[in-house]
Amino acid sequence: MTQTLKTKVLIIGAGTGGYVAGIRCGQLGLEAVLVDGGDGLGGTCLNVGCIPSKAIIHAASKFETVAKAANGGTLGITAAKPAIDLAQTTAWKDGIVKKLNAGVAGLLKRSKVKVINGWAEFTDAKTCTVRTADGDITISAEHVILATGSEPVELPFLKFGGDVLSSTEALSLSEVPNKLVVVGGGYIGLELGIAFRKLGAEVTIVEMADRLLPLYDKALTDPVRKWLETHGVELHMGAKAGSFEKGQLNVTTGDGKAIKLKADKVLVTVGRRPRTKGWGLETMGVAMEGPFVKIDDRCATSMKNVWAVGDLTGEPMLAHKGSTQGEIVAERIAGHDKVFNPVTIAAVCFTEPEIVSAGLGPLDVEGRDDVITAVFPMSALGRALAIEAADDGGFVRVLASKSDHRLLGVQAVGQHVAELSNSFAQMLEMGAVLEDVAGIIHVHPTLGEAFHEASLRALGHAIHI
Repeated sequence: MTQTLKTKVLIIGAGTGGYVAGIRCGQLGLEAVLVDGGDGLGGTCLNVGCIPSKAIIHAASKFETVAKAANGGTLGITAAKPAIDLAQTTAWKDGIVKKLNAGVAGLLKRSKVKVINGWAEFTDAKTCTVRTADGDITISAEHVILATGSEPVELPFLKFGGDVLSSTEALSLSEVPNKLVVVGGGYIGLELGIAFRKLGAEVTIVEMADRLLPLYDKALTDPVRKWLETHGVELHMGAKAGSFEKGQLNVTTGDGKAIKLKADKVLVTVGRRPRTKGWGLETMGVAMEGPFVKIDDRCATSMKNVWAVGDLTGEPMLAHKGSTQGEIVAERIAGHDKVFNPVTIAAVCFTEPEIVSAGLGPLDVEGRDDVITAVFPMSALGRALAIEAADDGGFVRVLASKSDHRLLGVQAVGQHVAELSNSFAQMLEMGAVLEDVAGIIHVHPTLGEAFHEASLRALGHAIHI
C-alpha cells in the first residue's frame, strides 16, 4: 500500500544544493522532506567528486614526495623506494566520505529534516512518488526544490563499463593502471590524470581542442602543460577519440592520422550534463534554457513555488554555487527578500600546479584599453621559494579598471593557490579597489603576499620586483 505524505518543502536531491537547503529550512522552522536518489547524502561532490578526488590527489602527492626522496634524495632527505597499495588508499578515502556522510545526516536530523532514500518521479509540479526499499511513498508539497545535480557525459562509442571509466569508477580503483588514457583535457581529466601519473601510471591525454583547459587563458594553463610534459605525460591535442577494442583506443590525431593507443583503462571526462531524465521533469511545466532548468535571480522556475538550484540550473557547475542557491531558496520560502546575484563565483582546478580564477580574465577584456593588468611571479616570493613552489611558472594576476582602480578579476596559478581563492572572491564581492588590497598588511611569509604585490604593481610601485 502506498504511503502518503504532505510537507511544506520537498527537496529532490541530497547534494550540496539540496542538503544545504534542507538544513536552512530546518533552521528557519520550515517543515522539509529531502529525497536522496542514490548518490548518498552530499551528492556527487561528497561521494564521488570533490572530496574523494582531493583525497586521492593528496595521497598521490605524498607518494610523489617519497618517490623523489628515494630517487637520489630531495632537500637532504632520502628514503627507500615507496610502494602504493591503492586498495588501502581507496579505503582511507572511503572512510573520509563515510565520516562526512554521517556528519551531513546528523546536521539534517538536528534540523528536523525527514530524509527518504529512493527515486522520485513527479506526476505534476507538486506531487511525486518515491520508490523506496520499503514501498512507495507519495509526497505532495507546497514548495518543491529541484536539486538533482549532474552526471558524467557518456560517449556513444565509449560506453562506461569494464575498462572504460567515468571519474566515479576511477576514484574506486584497487590498483594503479600501468597505462591510462584520459579522454578530455578539462579539469576533471587533468586532476585525475596527474594524480595517477604521480602514482606511477603511464598517462596519455586526448583532447579535441588545440590546448588543455580551453576555458582558461594560455598563461594560466602553460605551467600545467609544462608539468605534464616534464613528467612524461603524452599529449594529443586537436585529436578525436574513437572506439576502445582489445586494450587499444582508436584515435584520430590533429593532422588526420589514425593511431592506436595502448591502455589498461580509459578514463572519459568530456564534461557533465544536468540530471533531467527519469524523474518526471517533463510533467512539471517548468521552462528550460537549453539543457538546464531556467531560473530567475530568486532561483524560481516558471512554475509557482517550484525552485531549482545547483548544476541543474547551468554553469558554473560548482558545489559552492549550489549550496549558496540552496540557502537563498530556503530563505525566500521563509519570506526573506534574498536574491542570487554574486559578483563572482571563484573556480579552482586542483591540477599541478593549481589554478584559481575569479571575476574577469584577459580573454574577457581582450581589446579593451580601460583595464590595468599586473602580474607578480611566485619566483619572487620568499614563502614560495621555501616550500618549493617557485619554479613552476606560477603567478598572481590582477585586472582592474583604469578609471577607478576597481578590481575586475584575479587569477593565480601555482602550488597551494587554491587557498587564495576565497580572498580573491571576497575582494571582488566587496567591490575592493587596488588601494584596498595594497593597504591591507599581508602576513609574511605567505603566498597571499603575491596578491598584495600584484596590486602594488598595478599601482606602479611593487616592492619586490
